[in-house]
Amino acid sequence: MAALLMPRRNKGMRTRLGCLSHKSDSCSDFTAILPDKPNRALKMHKFTVTEWQESRRLSTEEATRWADSFDVLLSHKYGVAAFRAFLKTEFSEENLEFWLACEEFKKTRSTAKLVSKAHRIFEEFVDVQAPREVNIDFQTREATRKNMQEPSLTCFDQAQGKVHSLMEKDSYPRFLRSKMYLDLLSQSQRRLS
Repeated sequence: MAALLMPRRNKGMRTRLGCLSHKSDSCSDFTAILPDKPNRALKMHKFTVTEWQESRRLSTEEATRWADSFDVLLSHKYGVAAFRAFLKTEFSEENLEFWLACEEFKKTRSTAKLVSKAHRIFEEFVDVQAPREVNIDFQTREATRKNMQEPSLTCFDQAQGKVHSLMEKDSYPRFLRSKMYLDLLSQSQRRLS
């Protein structure tokens, strides 16, 4: 009954939340973040392996190269999208989001924006009990907290390095063994046949 009373615009959110509540490594169960338009806000879409490949024109060669190294995966926008979708199933997407926020932060040129962005990233990901707190050790967290006294383009380097290492050693190997990645490769190879 409550669902009937909810405004129509909330139906999509309920659907997305319902999809996220079912942990699965099957690509057909994924909710991924895909660009709606170039350089526009990101939009949530549910997709199948075939739709995902066709919408992105992902080649088997590109997807296979993601297994070369974690940095190759991170350098490919579709690799990041697939890895993000996988991390969502493991409820650990905050690690990638933090890493990406740090990469974007390093491009900041305005001193005023640098300080506000640094504090926003720290409060979102690094601070104890942050909404999307990343798993880093006490010393790294405290060093980063100290860096917040005078934020610079390198103030998150230590924490970002720890998170990168954690993803590379833990989540990345599981991603490469996941049904989602294997289905993706299989589907792209079938398309070539």
